[in-house]
Amino acid sequence: SSTMSLSEAEVQSARGAWEKIYVDAEDNGTTVLVRMFTEHPDTKSYFTHFKGMDSAEEMKQSDQVRGHGKKVFGAINNMVQHLDNSEAFLGIVTPLGKKHATQLKIDPKNFRIICDIILQLMEEKFGGDCKASFEKVTNEICTHLNNIYKEEGW
Repeated sequence: SSTMSLSEAEVQSARGAWEKIYVDAEDNGTTVLVRMFTEHPDTKSYFTHFKGMDSAEEMKQSDQVRGHGKKVFGAINNMVQHLDNSEAFLGIVTPLGKKHATQLKIDPKNFRIICDIILQLMEEKFGGDCKASFEKVTNEICTHLNNIYKEEGW
């Protein structure tokens, strides 16, 4: 059984909410990253190839930004599909967390930033209920990532 703090009903409604935004994974993933880079410019420093881009327009057109946006959404989608199986969920989150902690050395606060922007976009596009049903999932993801960081000595 699951170590997750989500009930079966919550998992189902979270999946429904996620599906709405995941339909346009590349565009929505790009929007999320562009917002993050614009509102939190320090986050750009982790991406050497995004550093010189200042305008949101330029970022939106960038294949690298689009590619990473799609990748982020793909990873979250993978987690969402395994919310009811903690072993599988951790099997996705753990290597991702380790890579970001040890190789990429990304500050873990950035995961919360990105999750909050996703929730904001969900609310804008699909309303408060959509956001509310996905909020627990983002907390779950961030909690697990933070635990992995702690294990890695952050």
